[in-house]
Amino acid sequence: MTASVSAVGVHLRDWRQRRRMSQLDLACEAEISTRHLSFMETGRAQPSREMVLRLAERLDVPLRERNVILVAAGFAPVYPQRPLDDPGLAAARKAVDLILAGHEPYPALAVDRGWNLVTANRMVAPLMASADASLRAAPVNVMRLTLHPLGLAPRIANLAQWRAHLLERVRRDLEATGDRGLAELMAELRSYPTPDGGRTRPPANEFAGVAVPFQIATTTGLLSFYSTTTVFGTPVDVTLSELTLETFFPADEATAVAVKALAAALSGAAGPLPPA
Repeated sequence: MTASVSAVGVHLRDWRQRRRMSQLDLACEAEISTRHLSFMETGRAQPSREMVLRLAERLDVPLRERNVILVAAGFAPVYPQRPLDDPGLAAARKAVDLILAGHEPYPALAVDRGWNLVTANRMVAPLMASADASLRAAPVNVMRLTLHPLGLAPRIANLAQWRAHLLERVRRDLEATGDRGLAELMAELRSYPTPDGGRTRPPANEFAGVAVPFQIATTTGLLSFYSTTTVFGTPVDVTLSELTLETFFPADEATAVAVKALAAALSGAAGPLPPA
């Protein structure tokens, strides 16, 4: 019991410090005394299951790590972790498929916490086709495929800008989750050759200057996209809580026309999808 108490106290303290909260801050948020919180962190008090969940919620601890803290405190995990094709997640999988398919003719994909590709609509494969086969073999890591010298990097017109944006995304995810796999991915991505400023085409629409575009050279010219991120708002399943949908919109009329033409070509293709 002493080992369990100490372990859960370490977890709580680590997450509190990760969120840059003092004991007083967290105690006020959780409506408990600072003394009681201190006792739990140092192992002098055993938190109840409800207390663990309350503190984890106030600390915005990811569901996967909430289960870890519960086990450390001697309780069973609360949040299930099922594959997306599990019958219990059928409604969620249907929602994901509807969003991705409904976003065509523009690209859209879903990734897990480690930025591994879960599923995508038809418009993603042509954009990935030029990447080395080793990077397109499952499981596909979207960050690796995008920034690796054998991936999409040589075709990204504003590589320096887009690389900085993606590294910041991974850094924020790492800060939020503390995931060791993300730390290793970040180190790998940073080891890739650093690009120069690159060539860019100023986006000719109302988003110019307020969002970072994804500009990629294709056989039909330079395509420019803006991306948005969608997550499930109230997940109670670990897999669902870690799922992110990335949807891309044309940043200019030329891109919209080119992508619609590609979609028409895909609809009429009988064999492999033509590359973009």
